[in-house]
Parts: sequence; structure tokens; C-alpha cells
Amino acid sequence: MFNIFKLFSQAHQTFPFEFHDGGRDAAGFKGGAGDCVVRSIAIAANLPYMQVYEDLREANERYAQERDNKLSRHLTRTGSSPRNGNHRNVFHDYILKQGFEWVPTMKVGAGCQVHLRPNELPNGILIVKVSKHLTAVIDGVMYDTHDPSRGGSRCVYGYYLKNRQDPCGHI
Repeated sequence: MFNIFKLFSQAHQTFPFEFHDGGRDAAGFKGGAGDCVVRSIAIAANLPYMQVYEDLREANERYAQERDNKLSRHLTRTGSSPRNGNHRNVFHDYILKQGFEWVPTMKVGAGCQVHLRPNELPNGILIVKVSKHLTAVIDGVMYDTHDPSRGGSRCVYGYYLKNRQDPCGHI
């Protein structure tokens, strides 16, 4: 007889997890924040937290000033601080400029095809997009302030893959 409970309770292989705040504490920030975008970029691109924070703060301001849409009004109303999260429209181009390429893993109506598991993502330097969160995965190790994998069941919307031979010479 088929055991449906067994099907949904199977443990999945997960990435080894290592706590890393991306340099947030060293930059003088205290307490909790919704700054996963800043942290994951700082970790994966090997950039100082404060540099990424300021770059994204300025990108938020530019976006809010240059456009007249719902997102720009929201950024103006809530402030342009990356402490409270960044919208994809703001951080996407910034990540690409750091030598990453975007690899989508989810199609409309197709359901979840890729999970936050080592056997479903490539090796290398990744910034992985899951629901309402970004996390850094480098050579098979997840770096974040918490383990967002949900035991390997978390769906991956896509990931940014670092070109190890980028023109800036970063590795």
C-alpha cells in the first residue's frame, strides 16, 4: 500500500550552513533587519557591507526619483533604506553589474522545479532567490544569518551565478 505520509516526510539533502552576516556587525549595524539583499550581495560578491548598503540606498533613491509608479511612491513613502529590503527592480541590475548572470528556475504555471538543495543547484558562487529572501551559496555552502532552506523543501525562483572570469578580476 502506498504511504502518502512517507512521501511528504522524506528528509532532503540540504546545504551545509554557516552563519555569516555579510559584514553587517563590523559596519556598526545592530539588531535585526530585512537586509538579506545587502548581506547576500556582500557575501557572494566579496564586497564590504557598507559599500553595498550605500550603493543600494542610492539606487533606491534614483529609482524613486526617476519613475512615477506604485513602487517608486512606496520607496518615497517608506524611505530608501536597504535595511528594510530592496525591490527586484532595484537590486537586479546592481547584481548583474557585479559580474553575475540571472538564471530563472521557475515558469508561470509550472510549479516548483528547483529546490534549495545541493543536488538541484550548480556549484559556484550563487545568490539564490527564494520567496521574500536572497541567500548566498558558495561552492556548496550556504552563508546567511539563518538557514532558509526549510529542510530542502524551499522553492528556488532563480539564482544569480557569478562568472568566475569576470572582467573586474574578481574570483
